[in-house]
Amino acid sequence: MENRSREILFVEPVLKEIVWGGRRLVTEFPYRSEGEHIGECWAVSAHPHGDCVVTEGTYAGWHLSKLYAEHRELFGNISAEEFPLLVKIIDARENLSIQVHPDDAYAREHEGCPFGKTECWYVMDCPENATLVIGHHAKTRQELADMVAADKYGELIREVPVKKGDFLQIDPGTVHAIKGGFLILETQQNSDITYRVYDYGRLVDGKPRQLHVQQSINVINVPDEADKKALSHTDGLPGNTLNLLVESKYYKVWKLDLEGAVSFEQEYPFLILSVLEGSGTLDGRAVEKGAHMLLPAGYGKVELEGNMELIVSAPV
Repeated sequence: MENRSREILFVEPVLKEIVWGGRRLVTEFPYRSEGEHIGECWAVSAHPHGDCVVTEGTYAGWHLSKLYAEHRELFGNISAEEFPLLVKIIDARENLSIQVHPDDAYAREHEGCPFGKTECWYVMDCPENATLVIGHHAKTRQELADMVAADKYGELIREVPVKKGDFLQIDPGTVHAIKGGFLILETQQNSDITYRVYDYGRLVDGKPRQLHVQQSINVINVPDEADKKALSHTDGLPGNTLNLLVESKYYKVWKLDLEGAVSFEQEYPFLILSVLEGSGTLDGRAVEKGAHMLLPAGYGKVELEGNMELIVSAPV
């Protein structure tokens, strides 16, 4: 067990072709796909819609879901019935739909799923003077329903100015949308439940994508104050330090800007490290932009060297 707990778990990302996706995930990262609309890289995932496979070591060839089910000791023997987190990179060449996610209780009752979807975004890149859709202006649920029915989305949605390096926490019930030109690292619950409120009339194979208007109206927070707490800035954070960006009910997320060397203890049920820029070593193992590593429970001391920008996450 001691040797296994010191193994770094590398997994093969799952790439998703989506109508609004682009090619940055295969031109700027070491991922491979022939698709022209690669919208998402599910980098660390045990979800049925994208279950990553361990690429080397003792568990080479195992799906992450199987590893979690049969070797829970590698994950601190946590009680979550399924692997709790999902880390992805999103490349939006076009606007995503205006959407909302349910909480755990609604997901269990109405979707038969163990998790709703709480998520957070780190803005890896975006256009100048960019905005994201975060929240809405309706004062009552009836006003919300009326504005949706009348297609008054220009009046309904709230747009928040953001820039590269910003961080946003998106709680269930928050209306949100990523816009074209954004590259985002997302840390979320292990869920794929999305209720689309509006999709700009886009057609896929000649047909509009399914909307979920009533479910959306059911779960959207009214009134909404998401813009007052969702956004934080990461510029000016100290280097060579695990800077805590958020501690939610489900995860902790840190930012680490490394120049030189840093070490710390892996004291969580597991830890996910995502290299967003640069290159270096993790305990002597070469890693570079686009690498995602899972360090199991009991891993012990972590030693990083090089020049890298990382997002680090752990379950709560």
